[in-house]
Parts: sequence; C-alpha cells; structure tokens
Amino acid sequence: MLSMIEHGTRTDKPGLLIAHGLYGSARNWGVIAKRLSDERQVVAIDNRNHGSSPWEETHSYEDLAGDLAMALERLDGPFDVLGHSMGGKASMVLALTRPELVNRLIVADIAPVTYSHSQIQYIKAMKAIDLSGIERRADAAPLLEPHIDDRQLISFFLQSLDVKNRRWTLNLDVLEKDMAYIMGFPDISSSYDGKTLFLSGANSDYVKREYRPHIKELFPKAQFLKIPGAGHWLHAEKPREFEAAVRAWLG
Repeated sequence: MLSMIEHGTRTDKPGLLIAHGLYGSARNWGVIAKRLSDERQVVAIDNRNHGSSPWEETHSYEDLAGDLAMALERLDGPFDVLGHSMGGKASMVLALTRPELVNRLIVADIAPVTYSHSQIQYIKAMKAIDLSGIERRADAAPLLEPHIDDRQLISFFLQSLDVKNRRWTLNLDVLEKDMAYIMGFPDISSSYDGKTLFLSGANSDYVKREYRPHIKELFPKAQFLKIPGAGHWLHAEKPREFEAAVRAWLG
C-alpha cells in the first residue's frame, strides 16, 4: 500500500489525490496540498519506488495506476486526481482503466506520448556520489554539483536523501531498469469521458500543440491551460499561480 499524507477532512466536495513526478515525493507537494485542503480533503501519495512507499521490482504505468486505484479504494473514492509528469501519466492510465475512481482529472505538464529524452543521467549522478561521510543534506550538495549543473534540481534531489541512513529514498536500480517505460506511455484503446485539464508551463515543451489530437482521442473533454513564466516544474516555480488555477478549475 502506498504511503500517503492526508490534509484536511472530507467535505461535501470531492477529495483530491495528488501523484508526484519522477524522483519526487508527497512531501514536495506539502504547501500546495495544505492550502487546497481548506475546501476539501487532499491526499498526496508517494508512488512506488519513491519516498516511504514500498520498493517493487517493476515501474510500469500499469503498476503505478494499479497502486493509485488501491489507494482510492482505501480512501473510498472517487476523488479528483492531480498528477504531475510521471504522476500525470500514471493518473491518465488510472482514468483510462478505472474511470469510476476518477471524478475529474488534472494532468500537470505531461502528455500521453513517448518522449525521446531520458532522465537516467540523474540516476547516474545520485549513484556516483559517496554518501558515507554526510551528516546533513547540505553536505551532499557539493558532491552532486560536478554531475548536475542546475542548483534547483540539486535541491530537489536532496529532498529524497535519507541522511540518517545515508541512502536515497528512491529505488534507483529499478527506476534505471524501467526508464524506457517511464519515458513511454501504454497503448490504451479506451477513453476517459470525465472533465480533464492539461495544465502546463508556458515555457515547457512537454505538451506540444501537435499532441492535442491524440490527447482529445483519449480525453474528449480535455481543456488546456498554460501558466505564464513557468516551465516543467510549474508547481514549484509558480506555486501561487498553480494553486489558483487548480482551485478555480475544481471550483
């Protein structure tokens, strides 16, 4: 069963389930989840092989969607579902295969397509450093700097560092093995007829206009909205604008 962080209590409005992206965790969404919980229950989950959730031998989107389905059954869904990046793909597969569990869907800066780039370089960076001498997260930052030139990404990765046990809370071996699945998207012939928002960063190219016909095939009621000045990590770069967009659409 997935680890989850619950904010607020059930109200007359549907609950909201949040699924993070690759290398993320439920804790990354703490501020936004807490703020949105003023009107509804909000539950942020750790996907398998991330955070405090179990480590498994596979990491396909069928696996991830199945995990989300079990979480929603435990929560007595349906819920509204919000997924970013990898979590967005998992949420889309959930909606396509278990639509009765998804009231409305928000997909944050990802499309149901296979991407040509890979995120495996970050796994190699995390594997490359020696954690045996660290006493705090800041000690690991200079070790990552030769491998990662983006300080914001370094800070993000360090949130998944278990300092006490000197280990990453990420199943790096399985994520590396299944990176092709993570970059891809399953071939699913069904469609989800519920309301769906594709919320993207205006500076991101993850949801290109040429993807829209395929998106509409799978999600006929899809709407599209971009947050100005935001890239792929739109919820971290523009948290207030992201929250306002989600709140307005759910409202």
